[in-house]
Parts: sequence; structure tokens; C-alpha cells
Amino acid sequence: MRNTFHCFLFLFYGLLTSCSQKESQKDTKVPDGPKDFELVKYNNPEATSFVGVGLWAWPLPMDYDGDGDMDLLVSCPDKPFNGLYFFENTSGETFPVFAAPVRLGDAIKNVQVSHIAEGVKVLVPGAELLDFKNSLATQEQALFDSEVLKEGFEKVRFNQWKMVDYEGDGDLDVVVGIDDWADYGWDNAFNDQGEWTNGPLHGYVFLLENVNGTYMNLGRINAGGKILDVYGAPSPNFADFDGDGDLDLICGEFLDRLSYFENIGTRENPKYASGVFLSNDTGILKMDLEMIIPVAVDWDQDGNVDLVVGDEDGRVALVRNTGKLEGQIPVFESPAYFRQEADNLKFGALATPVSVDWDEDGDEDLITGNSAGYFAFIENISGGANPKWKEPVLLESSGKPIRIQAGENGSIQGPAEAKWGYTTLSVADWDGDGRKDIVFNSIWGKVEWIKNSSSGLDAPKPIKVLRQDETASNPAWNWWKSAPDELVTQWRTTPFVIDWDQDGITDLIMLDEEGYLSFFQGIQENGQKAILPGERIFYGENASVYTNRDKAVNEEGGLLRLNNAEAGGSGRRKLTMVDWDQDGDLDLLVNSINATLFENISQEPEKVVFRWKGPISEKVLAGHTTSPTFVDWNQDGVWEILLGAEDGHFYHFQH
Repeated sequence: MRNTFHCFLFLFYGLLTSCSQKESQKDTKVPDGPKDFELVKYNNPEATSFVGVGLWAWPLPMDYDGDGDMDLLVSCPDKPFNGLYFFENTSGETFPVFAAPVRLGDAIKNVQVSHIAEGVKVLVPGAELLDFKNSLATQEQALFDSEVLKEGFEKVRFNQWKMVDYEGDGDLDVVVGIDDWADYGWDNAFNDQGEWTNGPLHGYVFLLENVNGTYMNLGRINAGGKILDVYGAPSPNFADFDGDGDLDLICGEFLDRLSYFENIGTRENPKYASGVFLSNDTGILKMDLEMIIPVAVDWDQDGNVDLVVGDEDGRVALVRNTGKLEGQIPVFESPAYFRQEADNLKFGALATPVSVDWDEDGDEDLITGNSAGYFAFIENISGGANPKWKEPVLLESSGKPIRIQAGENGSIQGPAEAKWGYTTLSVADWDGDGRKDIVFNSIWGKVEWIKNSSSGLDAPKPIKVLRQDETASNPAWNWWKSAPDELVTQWRTTPFVIDWDQDGITDLIMLDEEGYLSFFQGIQENGQKAILPGERIFYGENASVYTNRDKAVNEEGGLLRLNNAEAGGSGRRKLTMVDWDQDGDLDLLVNSINATLFENISQEPEKVVFRWKGPISEKVLAGHTTSPTFVDWNQDGVWEILLGAEDGHFYHFQH
């Protein structure tokens, strides 16, 4: 049941359904909904997917069920998929398809597992977890005051404890990975040439020697004649990786590489060479994302110690030790990401879905971005109120996945975010050729589009802006400046595409460079699609400023400003527009703990007034952000919400 405008909107997004006229409702109260958001399932018993928890995987590989093969436990410390999950190896194979995850309990922060001669040891900062398989985190034995090691460091995010007989004297020592962010700072420290003027991340490894049952802090371990220092998140792993009888060291980092420190001393008197990055014939080994957590274990039980590595997006990979050496450095295979029986529909982390009939078969598919900067097509293969889904397929151009990444200087928060892209998008026929294109924003704040041509998807190119002068509009804190005819706004904000003025040419509704919700009118110029600079036509009745802390306040003038923060705190707004209350106009849905409703209460060509109504649910689906879109899976004419969450899963709200 929709008016003429929403009939256009529905077809515009490719959601094929019938349209009919309906008298506008006078009551603007939000209709009663269900109890809460529900996790979207694959509903596809034949399918498999990558092993996946929510944002950030801390793997604990072990034979958890005691049946002789390797299972996988993963701790996920973030929202909303927080928990400790058990992936059972039901086949006994070396590279199995694991069973769907079973939640064992709450996540265990900074948990680490050590596979040593004395058995499996599970530690958290300052303590060993006793009888872990039966008790999980309920029984602790104190080892050492974990706060002591953080003294002198201003900002510690990683605190990783392992057990190992460090010097081969028959007792168990403790090694601790500690990072320090004080030198790095965090935000907005590029000069005009795009060079980071703060320092790097630091990652150190401490030795706590067991002296007659008491642990003594011997300080930071050296390598190459100086203090060992990796790029944050050291995740230390001591094992005989090169097969020469002593213990070497492999560390992770906050980014994506693995550093090898050869023991050039002896088993009883270790001495470590300078670190080198693990590599093979493909080059330096790199995980697909960052915030990696490597764990040493002989996974395939061939006598060579492998690495099981967790990624930021909840996946876990096997990096297998081939047993070969090149220049005395062990050679590992490239990461192979584990698989599981398909369960919860997921695409990486911070998923940003749009519902659209992409393959034009009459049902609603999903096109989505994520934190890694990819785009994916998730095909709906059943239709109906509870769809059956295929696994996400990465969208490609010229045979390669389209991926947007920050690189060294694309994130205002610095080079530690090099692997992130944060793609957020709309799907629409941008150039009027009858094919659905993709318009997107990212970590860069550049608004670009991907043309859907007869030969496939083209490479991304800038949205063209026609300005009266040669002055481009950029956020004040950008170290770089765009060309005058490019649209650059605040980072990680949705470019919502719609024919707002109903002139037959698609427009943009999104944040401008100062965080105000703005209307960018679409035009045709010499046969090419372009937009005009943004107009601030949107106002807030009782909440003109929606802060980066999801707090709604009023400001003189009443223009709707969806983020008033600067630099790294700016942007981050995911939004969509839909007639949520079915009164004949478009309301605004914005990311929050789930999705916050701004009700459209007055609309004129030069002034649209929204009333802040707050989140539509009390359920917390975000620690960082969510991303709303609208669907009508049951085809009853009433819009529903589909929410992409930071855990990479999708949550459905039935109106």
C-alpha cells in the first residue's frame, strides 16, 4: 500500500511488487513492531561459509571435545555477537568444514592458548584459567600483577599472556605481549604531504621468569641487539618453527604481517635475530584484514608448527608450515580461511546492505559493503518472508575484486588503518541507461560510482559536481584536497540515491563536508550525469544536532546536522529514507544502537522538517555503527528494516 512516489521508490531499488494508492494516515505514531530484531539466517542447509564470529576473532585451536581431532574455539569480544564459540570438527579432517558455532559463554578478553609439551594452557592477563574445558573462565590461578607491565605506557590495548619453558630449565615461564599507542596518538596527524607526523605503534614482549614458583619480571625481550618492537599487537608465539631444536619466536602485529625472530642462541640461552616478515613465492604473507591474532599449534600433526590466525572480520585462517626453509627462515603457505556449515548470514564486519533485485529475478537480493572495503552480491534464491541465501560473492571489475582501502594515508586516524575501506553504498541507475549502478562512499570520504555496463562493472570513478567556481568542498581536516568537480564529504557516510525532486534524474541525499544532511540535485550536462553542490534543506524540530555519541540536541537555526564532531569522530552516518509510518512522505532512518527514526512532519521544496523519535528498539546492535536499509520480504506492503551490524551479520525488524 503505497502512494505514487513510493511506487517509484520501490521500483527504483528493484524491489518488484505491486503499488496502489492509499489515503495518508493522520496518526504519525510508529506502528507496533515485534519484540525485537532477529538475526538473519542462511536458511540453506546445503551451503557453507567462512568460519565467522562477529567483529574480531581470538582463536583457541584445541581438541575441545576430546575425540582426537582439532576443533576451534573463538572468543569474540565485541558487540553484538559477543561470546566464546565452539566450532566442532565433525569429520576429523585436517581442513574440515566445521559445524555451525555453539555459544559456550561470554567472550574472554585477551584470552590466549599455548600448546606446549606440558599440554594446553589457557591464559588471560595475570592468570591461568584452570580446567578450561570444563570451567572456561570461572577458575583462575593468579600468576603476576598484570598492571605492573603496563607501567610507563600511556595507552595499552593488547595484553597477551602465554606460557612456555623459555630457557629449557623444566619449569613454565610466562611471556607477555604488550602494545603502546602513546607515540602513535590516534587521530589527525598528517602534514600537507600526507606524511604521518606522530610515531608508529609499538609492540613489545616481556619475559616473566619462573623462579621457584614465583614470577620475576625480566623486562622486554631483545632481538637483533635491541628491544624487540613490532607494529602493535605482538601476539607472541614461541615454538621450534625451523626444526633445529630450540624455540624461535613469531609475532603478529596490528596490521596484517607475521614477523619471524630466529633463535640464534641455544635452547637454554635464547638469543634472537632481527625480525623478518614471513614470505613465500607469492611475496610477504599478509592476512586479508588487520588486527590479526596468530596462535602457534601443529594443526595438521605433521611435526611442523603451524599458525592459526584470527582476523578482524571474524574469520580464522590456517597458515600452514611447509617444513621447508629458505635462508634459514621457515616457509609457510598463504592463509587458507576455514569453512563452516552456513548458519548466520554474514559479510565481514560493519556490513552496509542495500536491498535490491540485483539479478532481476523478482526477489530482493542484497548488495553490501564492509569494513574491508569490499562489495558483495548476496543472492536471494527463494523469495518469501524468510529468504534462502547464497554465500556472498565479491563484486569484480576486470576480473579482480573491487576493493577500496585507506593505504598509508587514506584514514584520518592514521596508517594503522591501512587495510580498512568502510564502503557504504546505494544501488540505482545513476546514469540513466537502464542498468543498476553502485554509488558509494568510503574511508576516504570520496563519493564515487561503479557503472554497470554491458560488459560488467567498471572501475570506480568520481561523482561529478558542477560548481560555479573552482573551489572544492572538503572537510577542514583533510590533508588532501579534491578536484573542484569531485564530491568529497565526511568519511563513512551513506550516499542515499533517490529522485528526490521527481524530475526523472536521480539525486543524492547525504552529509555534506560539515555533517549537515543535504540535497545534491542531479542534472544532465552535455549528455553526462552530474550533481549540483549540496543544499541544506533538512531541519530538525526537536533535535537539530544528532551527535557522534547518538545524543540528540537542538541548535539555533534548526538545520539537521547528523554529526558535529571533527576528524576521526566525524561522519560515520549510515542512513536510508522510507515511509516508515505510512503517511505518504519519506522518514529518515539513521544508524544508532540499532536504527533511529526521524519522522518527516513537514515537507516543502526548500524545507523538510524531521522530528527525532529515537531508536526503534532497545536492543544494542552496535559498539561502533549499524547500517539500515528497508525490505518487504513478506510483500504485505509494509516496510521492514534490515540492519547491517558491525559483527557483519544482518538483523531483521518486522513492522
